[in-house]
Amino acid sequence: MMNKFSFIKSLALLLLVGFTCFCYAQKTSSPRIVNIVNFIRDIEPREAHVTKDVLYETVVNQIKLMKQYQLGGTFLLQYDALIDERYATLLKTLPKGEFEIGAWWELPQPLIEKAGIKWRGKYAWDWHSDVGFSVGYTPAEREKIIDVYFADFKKIFGYYPKSVASWVIDAHSLNYMYDKYHIVATANCKDQVGTDGFTLWGGYWNQAYYPSRVNAYMPAQHTQKQLPVPVFRMLGSDPIRQYADGRSVTTLEPVYKHAGGNEQWINWFFDSFANDPSLGFNYTQAGQENSFTWNDMKKGLEMQMPIIARLRDEGKVRVETMGASGEWFKKTYKVTPATTFAVSKDLGESDKKTIWYNSRFYRLNLLWEEGTMRIADIHLFNETIPDKYFKGVTTVNQSFFYTLPVVDGFQWGKAGKPTGLRLLTLENGEVIPLKGGDPVFTNVDASTVHISWPCGKGSFEIDLKENTMNITTKGTPASNWYFELAVSENAKVPLIGVQANQISYNFDGHAYQLVAKKGLFSKPGNTALVQLKPVSGSITLQLADL
Repeated sequence: MMNKFSFIKSLALLLLVGFTCFCYAQKTSSPRIVNIVNFIRDIEPREAHVTKDVLYETVVNQIKLMKQYQLGGTFLLQYDALIDERYATLLKTLPKGEFEIGAWWELPQPLIEKAGIKWRGKYAWDWHSDVGFSVGYTPAEREKIIDVYFADFKKIFGYYPKSVASWVIDAHSLNYMYDKYHIVATANCKDQVGTDGFTLWGGYWNQAYYPSRVNAYMPAQHTQKQLPVPVFRMLGSDPIRQYADGRSVTTLEPVYKHAGGNEQWINWFFDSFANDPSLGFNYTQAGQENSFTWNDMKKGLEMQMPIIARLRDEGKVRVETMGASGEWFKKTYKVTPATTFAVSKDLGESDKKTIWYNSRFYRLNLLWEEGTMRIADIHLFNETIPDKYFKGVTTVNQSFFYTLPVVDGFQWGKAGKPTGLRLLTLENGEVIPLKGGDPVFTNVDASTVHISWPCGKGSFEIDLKENTMNITTKGTPASNWYFELAVSENAKVPLIGVQANQISYNFDGHAYQLVAKKGLFSKPGNTALVQLKPVSGSITLQLADL
């Protein structure tokens, strides 16, 4: 029979174990954060039927639907909407804490002219990059524009906006908004090539990052070089299809009938978002700009909102304002964290699986398809490289934001058929792709994810860390395995040299390397660009441009 002392000792031990487990769960849990962000324009010159009243009623209906499911969110005002009294009157009725009012950073005629700058647009709101966005104005002009907007916002709402978002925004503007007005969160467009004149390609793929002080798109590596305002990636990209054709729009936006307006896609996306393993935290932005009108977004939003509400009620997601997410991010992370977005079961009959790994040093994508595996994407980050518009100005209807490509499956492949470093082997003198089972994703610690891929009579064991990738084998998954990079005929690849322990690149005037700490690079005799072979059964890549 247990005596009193033994009982107390055992109870204390149980409490200590329970507390330790609780703390470990708290430290290793991966929040799933949903921001419902609707941004508001008061001018829409592209469609005659999209009147001011149509735009306004769209916002009224968005609010009504969100309130129906007790979902809060963020409304971002373009300047023309900011100065329309109807929106201020409407938005001031929303409960503070549940809803947030911020700035949508497209620049219409009334704002530009009030800043003392000549308007160059064809319409009162002109969506072209060189007219309607900050990259079309000099740094000095940007400061004047910001001062006018923020002053008028404060006159109307009594405070400065904490959240500012735009399809594209430059580092000078973000620095000024933070240093003078203390914004806490910003957001930019998903990765895409050329859509609506915006190219953002190779960046921190999802979630959020601290940008370099000189480059709004480039994650910083060190606190002294970073702007301490998280940049959230907008629109809820399909982790597989959006990348396979970077010119497509396969996102959570409810107006797209193949994606955010499709019930099957919506259920699949949120199931993966909420339930698949995620390192750090997972993030998505729901909502829609009012220019698309209520008639076009109604069906998609009416499918999405109850799903988001259910996941919230089940404790699987957090629904909060962008400002709240920005404040949480800053309290939680001193530098850009490592995160993943994994898909263990694709949509419909597709057998594809994928994982996106992001850190402050690089991003990497692994894709499994028809039993094969390839490294579809690797881009390195360098905080010292300024964006093109840090001091410069675009004079055309395009803007370009890049990082440093090492493997670019979309740009170096064909639309819908990205290339990459494919895992191959020699069998009876014939080169064939290795085939295996389903990968298993496991979070090891705050910055490491482990992937185990069963293959042959063994498995490939992959560790993605903050600045390295390590590949080893268990058992005998294959003999003579290696990776090979082949690209399409007209691909513009910045590779300039191959040595045994590194590949050298030069992209947009910047030289950098991919270093094999373990493994050997070579130039094959076939049409491929490079091969990467293991040494003593393993490969370790240094993934930091330092």
